[in-house]
Amino acid sequence: MAKIIVKQVKSVIGRPSAQRKVVAALGLGRIGKTREIEDTPAVRGMVAKVSHLVEIVEK
Repeated sequence: MAKIIVKQVKSVIGRPSAQRKVVAALGLGRIGKTREIEDTPAVRGMVAKVSHLVEIVEK
């Protein structure tokens, strides 16, 4: 299965707890941190929920 690289580009300070939990579930936690994650519909949905805080990095 394909993988995507997700990078956190903005802080979660002042964001609702649901968005904080999504960022944590993606394995992120501070600006600049990246994770390589399986590209599934669930992960794409999580990224869409916090698209203003993270970006998908091209390989």
